[in-house]
Amino acid sequence: MKSMNRREWLKSTGKIAAAAAVAPLVFSSMAEAGTAGGLQSKSSVSYQDHPSGKDMCSNCAHFVPGASPSADGACKVVAGKISPHGYCFAYTPISS
Repeated sequence: MKSMNRREWLKSTGKIAAAAAVAPLVFSSMAEAGTAGGLQSKSSVSYQDHPSGKDMCSNCAHFVPGASPSADGACKVVAGKISPHGYCFAYTPISS
């Protein structure tokens, strides 16, 4: 077994401490990304249940309509129930 001098020991200890400090951030973002089959959380795309001008979920390529035009639907990008009148940063207008 190789003996370590003080400098080597401090370097290795510093790397371990840095990894321990970063690990919770990495694992929490991985867990969030893995939520609901890889869909984004509403907070990560700044979802709101009202439109942004004329831009709204019912006019978005990612929106999956509900049972009626006014019923909540789903989204191909965002997890959870989505209002047809909602809006988020993942908004992509339906191309004509």
